[in-house]
Parts: sequence; C-alpha cells; structure tokens
Amino acid sequence: MSWTEEKVLKLKELWGKGNTASQIAEIIGGISRNAVIGKAHRLNLSAKIKTRSATSSKNFDNNVEGKNNLSKKGRKSKFKSLIIEKDFEPENPKQLEELDENSCKWPIGHPDEKNFYFCGRSSLKDFSYCKLHLLYAYQPKGKKEDVADKDEIPEFIEKKIQSA
Repeated sequence: MSWTEEKVLKLKELWGKGNTASQIAEIIGGISRNAVIGKAHRLNLSAKIKTRSATSSKNFDNNVEGKNNLSKKGRKSKFKSLIIEKDFEPENPKQLEELDENSCKWPIGHPDEKNFYFCGRSSLKDFSYCKLHLLYAYQPKGKKEDVADKDEIPEFIEKKIQSA
C-alpha cells in the first residue's frame, strides 16, 4: 500500500481532529491501524489529544503511586509504633532446640556463626513470628520495600532494644 498525497492530507486532517488510528484507517480505507500510526510518526504529527481513557489511566497511575507512598509510610509507622510500645517484649535469644510452638522463629545472624540464634519472642497465633518480624516477613503483594528503607529500620530497632 502506498501513501498518496490525498491520503496523507486526509490523515493529517483526521489526526488533527483527534480521531483514533482505527477510525482513520477505516475512513481512508485499504490501510491498517498500524500503517496510520507509522505514517503519523514519520510525519512527526503531534501526540494524540488525550482521550477519556488516556486521562483516566493517568489518574489511575497517580492513585497507585499515592497508595504506594501511603503503604510505605504505613509500614514504617507500624515499625515505630511497635518500638514505642511500653510493653513491647524484648528479644529472648533461643537456640534451635529451645524453640517451641509459641516462639518467634526469626533467625538472627548466619547459621555458620557461633552467636547465631532465633528471636524467641512470643509469636502471634497461627504465625511463626512475633509482631515485629511479621512486618518483615509478610509484605503486601507487589509492594516490596526499597533496600534503603530496610537498612534504616533495624538500626532504629537496635537502639530501642539496647535502651530497654
């Protein structure tokens, strides 16, 4: 299919009015939607006027970003609220043989090291971890935290544990 001068003029006119590539292809006839998009690109025609679906998806993206920021702040504030609690249980280091059903089984250190142990706090019902380690272990689907965020939290926790 070759682009005649008439087809190019018609394309420019319809593109300027905000018609979709599919509509333009149908009106001109004998060309595909992709041919219209390719020719419009080669002619350096301006980006399409934002349609309702394009603006709504933009709003959707903004809402998703906003929710991600809220969830990250929410997780940080959960960590901080646990640390600030006056009755927050201190770590109770246990070896593997000492663990029972109600002990937090979060490993501290590396198993090859001499000072390796498990958290040992009281675990929550139906979970293997205490409140603090549940926040590390179970993250909302698709919302992993940045590595930088994880580095900040343990220091804050260690300071609180040492002062307790």
